[in-house]
Amino acid sequence: MKQSAIVKPYQEKIYQQANIYCCYNANAIDDFSPEMLNSDFWHENNAITGSAQGRGTTWFVQYDSPEVNTMEKQQWVLRHYFRGGLIGKIINDKYFFTGQNSTRAAQEYHLLNTLQGLALPAPKPVAFRVIKQGLFYQADLLSSRIEHAQDLVAVLSKAPLVEHIWREVGKVIRRFHDAGIYHHDLNSHNILLDEENNVWLIDFDRGEQRAVAQSWQQANMARLLRSFEKEKAKLPNFNWQKSDWQLLLAGYLQ
Repeated sequence: MKQSAIVKPYQEKIYQQANIYCCYNANAIDDFSPEMLNSDFWHENNAITGSAQGRGTTWFVQYDSPEVNTMEKQQWVLRHYFRGGLIGKIINDKYFFTGQNSTRAAQEYHLLNTLQGLALPAPKPVAFRVIKQGLFYQADLLSSRIEHAQDLVAVLSKAPLVEHIWREVGKVIRRFHDAGIYHHDLNSHNILLDEENNVWLIDFDRGEQRAVAQSWQQANMARLLRSFEKEKAKLPNFNWQKSDWQLLLAGYLQ
Protein backbone atom coordinates (compact mmCIF):
# COMPACT_ATOMS: atom_id res chain seq x y z
CA MET A 1 0.00 0.00 0.00
CA LYS A 2 1.25 3.47 -0.86
CA GLN A 3 0.71 6.37 1.48
CA SER A 4 2.54 9.58 2.32
CA ALA A 5 4.64 8.04 5.05
CA ILE A 6 5.55 9.44 8.40
CA VAL A 7 8.77 7.47 8.22
CA LYS A 8 9.91 7.88 11.83
CA PRO A 9 8.18 6.51 14.95
CA TYR A 10 5.28 8.53 16.33
CA GLN A 11 6.28 11.04 19.00
CA GLU A 12 3.52 13.20 20.43
CA LYS A 13 4.29 16.75 21.51
CA ILE A 14 2.08 19.51 22.85
CA TYR A 15 2.20 23.20 21.94
CA GLN A 16 0.17 25.57 24.09
CA GLN A 17 0.15 29.36 24.14
CA ALA A 18 -2.64 31.61 25.40
CA ASN A 19 -5.89 30.25 23.87
CA ILE A 20 -4.17 28.00 21.31
CA TYR A 21 -3.62 24.30 22.00
CA CYS A 22 -1.89 22.00 19.51
CA CYS A 23 -0.78 18.39 19.47
CA TYR A 24 1.57 17.08 16.79
CA ASN A 25 3.89 14.27 15.75
CA ALA A 26 7.37 15.67 16.35
CA ASN A 27 8.86 13.03 14.06
CA ALA A 28 6.73 14.24 11.16
CA ILE A 29 7.26 17.98 11.70
CA ASP A 30 10.73 19.33 12.41
CA ASP A 31 9.75 22.97 12.80
CA PHE A 32 6.16 22.98 14.05
CA SER A 33 4.19 26.18 14.44
CA PRO A 34 0.42 26.56 14.95
CA GLU A 35 0.24 28.51 11.67
CA MET A 36 0.69 25.16 9.89
CA LEU A 37 -2.94 24.51 10.77
CA ASN A 38 -3.98 27.54 8.72
CA SER A 39 -4.30 27.38 4.93
CA ASP A 40 -2.77 30.87 4.59
CA PHE A 41 0.57 29.44 5.78
CA TRP A 42 0.65 26.95 2.92
CA HIS A 43 -0.51 29.51 0.35
CA GLU A 44 2.27 31.86 1.38
CA ASN A 45 4.80 29.05 1.01
CA ASN A 46 3.43 27.95 -2.38
CA ALA A 47 2.82 24.51 -0.88
CA ILE A 48 -0.84 23.98 -1.86
CA THR A 49 -1.08 20.99 -4.21
CA GLY A 50 -4.86 20.81 -4.55
CA SER A 51 -8.19 21.10 -2.79
CA ALA A 52 -11.59 19.47 -2.41
CA GLN A 53 -14.96 20.92 -1.51
CA GLY A 54 -17.25 19.67 1.24
CA ARG A 55 -18.76 21.76 4.02
CA GLY A 56 -15.62 23.83 3.60
CA THR A 57 -12.45 23.60 1.56
CA THR A 58 -10.09 20.72 2.30
CA TRP A 59 -6.53 21.62 1.32
CA PHE A 60 -3.83 19.26 0.06
CA VAL A 61 -0.40 20.52 1.07
CA GLN A 62 3.22 19.46 0.70
CA TYR A 63 5.64 19.66 3.61
CA ASP A 64 9.33 20.06 2.75
CA SER A 65 11.18 19.06 5.89
CA PRO A 66 14.86 20.01 6.13
CA GLU A 67 15.50 16.43 7.25
CA VAL A 68 13.42 14.68 4.60
CA ASN A 69 14.82 13.72 1.21
CA THR A 70 13.35 15.64 -1.74
CA MET A 71 11.88 12.42 -3.13
CA GLU A 72 10.05 11.84 0.16
CA LYS A 73 8.18 15.10 0.60
CA GLN A 74 5.19 14.54 2.83
CA GLN A 75 1.74 15.04 1.37
CA TRP A 76 -0.85 16.14 3.92
CA VAL A 77 -4.51 17.05 4.16
CA LEU A 78 -5.60 20.15 6.08
CA ARG A 79 -9.21 20.33 7.20
CA HIS A 80 -11.08 22.94 9.22
CA TYR A 81 -14.03 21.66 11.24
CA PHE A 82 -17.42 22.97 10.16
CA ARG A 83 -20.81 22.19 11.62
CA GLY A 84 -23.51 20.61 9.50
CA GLY A 85 -27.29 20.96 9.58
CA LEU A 86 -29.33 23.94 10.73
CA ILE A 87 -27.05 24.82 13.65
CA GLY A 88 -24.14 25.02 11.21
CA LYS A 89 -25.86 27.92 9.47
CA ILE A 90 -25.96 29.78 12.74
CA ILE A 91 -22.56 29.20 14.36
CA ASN A 92 -20.76 27.69 11.35
CA ASP A 93 -17.42 26.46 12.74
CA LYS A 94 -17.77 26.99 16.50
CA TYR A 95 -18.30 24.21 19.05
CA PHE A 96 -19.02 24.27 22.78
CA PHE A 97 -15.79 23.72 24.70
CA THR A 98 -15.96 21.03 27.39
CA GLY A 99 -12.25 20.17 27.57
CA GLN A 100 -9.33 19.62 25.21
CA ASN A 101 -9.77 15.85 25.03
CA SER A 102 -13.43 16.28 24.08
CA THR A 103 -12.78 18.50 21.07
CA ARG A 104 -13.59 17.08 17.65
CA ALA A 105 -9.99 17.54 16.50
CA ALA A 106 -8.43 15.79 19.51
CA GLN A 107 -10.80 12.84 19.26
CA GLU A 108 -10.22 12.31 15.55
CA TYR A 109 -6.46 12.79 15.87
CA HIS A 110 -6.16 10.19 18.61
CA LEU A 111 -8.50 7.79 16.83
CA LEU A 112 -6.30 7.99 13.73
CA ASN A 113 -3.34 7.11 15.91
CA THR A 114 -5.28 4.12 17.26
CA LEU A 115 -6.01 3.01 13.71
CA GLN A 116 -2.29 3.05 12.93
CA GLY A 117 -1.66 0.82 15.92
CA LEU A 118 -4.28 -1.59 14.58
CA ALA A 119 -2.67 -1.51 11.09
CA LEU A 120 -5.94 -0.37 9.53
CA PRO A 121 -5.86 1.49 6.18
CA ALA A 122 -6.57 5.07 7.22
CA PRO A 123 -4.71 8.41 7.20
CA LYS A 124 -1.95 8.98 9.73
CA PRO A 125 -2.32 11.80 12.28
CA VAL A 126 0.06 14.73 11.85
CA ALA A 127 -1.26 17.59 14.02
CA PHE A 128 -4.35 19.33 15.34
CA ARG A 129 -5.08 22.80 16.65
CA VAL A 130 -7.83 24.05 18.95
CA ILE A 131 -8.46 27.78 19.38
CA LYS A 132 -10.62 28.51 22.42
CA GLN A 133 -12.82 31.61 22.39
CA GLY A 134 -14.89 31.98 25.53
CA LEU A 135 -17.36 29.10 25.73
CA PHE A 136 -16.54 27.97 22.17
CA TYR A 137 -13.63 26.63 20.15
CA GLN A 138 -12.58 26.27 16.52
CA ALA A 139 -10.42 23.40 15.30
CA ASP A 140 -8.22 22.15 12.47
CA LEU A 141 -6.59 18.83 11.62
CA LEU A 142 -3.56 17.80 9.57
CA SER A 143 -3.37 14.18 8.45
CA SER A 144 -1.44 12.29 5.81
CA ARG A 145 -2.82 12.17 2.29
CA ILE A 146 -3.56 8.86 0.59
CA GLU A 147 -1.65 9.45 -2.64
CA HIS A 148 -2.97 8.60 -6.10
CA ALA A 149 -6.38 7.78 -4.64
CA GLN A 150 -9.96 8.69 -5.53
CA ASP A 151 -13.19 8.23 -3.63
CA LEU A 152 -15.73 5.70 -4.86
CA VAL A 153 -18.02 8.40 -6.23
CA ALA A 154 -15.25 9.67 -8.51
CA VAL A 155 -14.23 6.14 -9.50
CA LEU A 156 -17.78 4.95 -10.22
CA SER A 157 -18.54 8.08 -12.21
CA LYS A 158 -15.95 6.85 -14.74
CA ALA A 159 -16.36 3.08 -14.82
CA PRO A 160 -17.83 0.14 -12.85
CA LEU A 161 -15.75 -1.83 -10.38
CA VAL A 162 -14.88 -5.45 -10.99
CA GLU A 163 -16.23 -8.10 -8.64
CA HIS A 164 -13.13 -8.71 -6.53
CA ILE A 165 -12.72 -5.01 -5.73
CA TRP A 166 -16.29 -4.80 -4.42
CA ARG A 167 -15.53 -7.79 -2.22
CA GLU A 168 -12.35 -6.12 -1.01
CA VAL A 169 -14.30 -2.99 -0.04
CA GLY A 170 -16.53 -5.18 2.10
CA LYS A 171 -13.55 -6.98 3.66
CA VAL A 172 -11.86 -3.72 4.63
CA ILE A 173 -15.01 -2.34 6.27
CA ARG A 174 -15.34 -5.59 8.20
CA ARG A 175 -11.75 -5.21 9.48
CA PHE A 176 -12.68 -1.85 10.97
CA HIS A 177 -15.89 -3.21 12.46
CA ASP A 178 -14.15 -6.24 13.96
CA ALA A 179 -11.76 -3.83 15.69
CA GLY A 180 -14.73 -1.92 17.11
CA ILE A 181 -14.14 1.14 14.91
CA TYR A 182 -17.32 3.12 14.43
CA HIS A 183 -17.26 5.46 11.42
CA HIS A 184 -19.88 8.14 11.99
CA ASP A 185 -20.25 9.02 8.32
CA LEU A 186 -19.49 5.87 6.34
CA ASN A 187 -20.42 6.81 2.78
CA SER A 188 -19.17 6.45 -0.78
CA HIS A 189 -17.15 9.69 -0.52
CA ASN A 190 -15.17 8.41 2.47
CA ILE A 191 -13.96 5.18 0.85
CA LEU A 192 -10.91 5.57 -1.39
CA LEU A 193 -9.20 3.37 -3.96
CA ASP A 194 -5.56 4.05 -4.72
CA GLU A 195 -3.77 3.29 -7.98
CA GLU A 196 -3.19 -0.31 -6.88
CA ASN A 197 -6.87 -0.71 -5.93
CA ASN A 198 -6.11 -0.78 -2.21
CA VAL A 199 -9.11 0.30 -0.13
CA TRP A 200 -8.84 3.11 2.45
CA LEU A 201 -11.32 4.78 4.81
CA ILE A 202 -11.03 8.49 5.59
CA ASP A 203 -12.80 11.22 7.61
CA PHE A 204 -13.19 9.84 11.13
CA ASP A 205 -14.77 12.96 12.59
CA ARG A 206 -17.07 11.80 15.45
CA GLY A 207 -15.81 8.25 15.00
CA GLU A 208 -14.75 6.17 17.97
CA GLN A 209 -13.62 2.78 19.13
CA ARG A 210 -16.48 1.04 20.91
CA ALA A 211 -17.62 -2.41 21.93
CA VAL A 212 -18.34 -4.61 18.92
CA ALA A 213 -22.11 -4.81 18.39
CA GLN A 214 -24.31 -5.65 15.43
CA SER A 215 -26.59 -2.69 16.12
CA TRP A 216 -24.13 0.06 15.20
CA GLN A 217 -22.41 -2.09 12.57
CA GLN A 218 -25.71 -2.65 10.76
CA ALA A 219 -26.52 1.07 11.04
CA ASN A 220 -23.11 1.84 9.51
CA MET A 221 -23.81 -0.46 6.57
CA ALA A 222 -27.33 0.90 6.09
CA ARG A 223 -25.88 4.41 5.91
CA LEU A 224 -23.40 3.29 3.26
CA LEU A 225 -26.16 1.68 1.19
CA ARG A 226 -28.21 4.89 1.32
CA SER A 227 -25.14 6.76 0.12
CA PHE A 228 -24.82 4.58 -2.98
CA GLU A 229 -28.54 4.91 -3.68
CA LYS A 230 -28.37 8.68 -3.30
CA GLU A 231 -25.46 9.02 -5.73
CA LYS A 232 -27.19 6.68 -8.19
CA ALA A 233 -30.29 8.89 -8.18
CA LYS A 234 -28.25 12.08 -8.47
CA LEU A 235 -25.54 11.24 -11.01
CA PRO A 236 -26.53 10.09 -14.54
CA ASN A 237 -23.32 8.10 -15.13
CA PHE A 238 -22.87 6.52 -11.71
CA ASN A 239 -21.84 2.92 -12.36
CA TRP A 240 -23.47 1.21 -9.38
CA GLN A 241 -26.13 -1.50 -9.19
CA LYS A 242 -27.86 -3.34 -6.36
CA SER A 243 -25.89 -6.42 -7.42
CA ASP A 244 -22.69 -4.52 -6.54
CA TRP A 245 -23.99 -4.09 -3.01
CA GLN A 246 -24.45 -7.85 -2.75
CA LEU A 247 -20.81 -8.33 -3.77
CA LEU A 248 -19.71 -5.84 -1.12
CA LEU A 249 -21.80 -7.67 1.48
CA ALA A 250 -20.31 -10.99 0.40
CA GLY A 251 -16.84 -9.60 1.14
CA TYR A 252 -18.03 -8.13 4.43
CA LEU A 253 -19.54 -11.46 5.57
CA GLN A 254 -16.70 -13.62 4.31
